[in-house]
Amino acid sequence: QVQPVESGGGLVQAGGSLRLSCAAPGNIFRINVMGWYRQAPGKQRELVALITRDGSTNYFDSLKGRFTISRDNAKNTVYLQMNSLKPEDTAVYYCNADYEGIGTYWGQGTQVTVSS
Repeated sequence: QVQPVESGGGLVQAGGSLRLSCAAPGNIFRINVMGWYRQAPGKQRELVALITRDGSTNYFDSLKGRFTISRDNAKNTVYLQMNSLKPEDTAVYYCNADYEGIGTYWGQGTQVTVSS
C-alpha cells in the first residue's frame, strides 16, 4: 500500500515553530505533486502548500511568509516549516502525494496544537 507517513506534530505555544515531515514511499521522482493540507475541528480540509516534482511551490495566501514547504529527494521526504504559529493553526495536518500513473494517496495526519 502506498501511503505517505507524517511526523513532527505536537503542542507548541503561540509564536513558536514546528517542522512537519512527510516520508513518501517509492520513487519520489514518480510523484507529480506533494501537498500539505489541514483540517481543524468542525471545518473542511484546506490546502496549506504544494510542491511539484521540479520544486515549484504554491501556498494558501494567508500562510505565505510563515509556512515553507520543501523537499529532500534523497530522503523521499517533504517538509513543512511552520513559524510564528497562531492558535488558529491548530489542526490535523495531512500530507498527500500524487503518484504518476498510480493515483493520489493521503497520510493519516499529524496533530498540531498551538496554545495561546
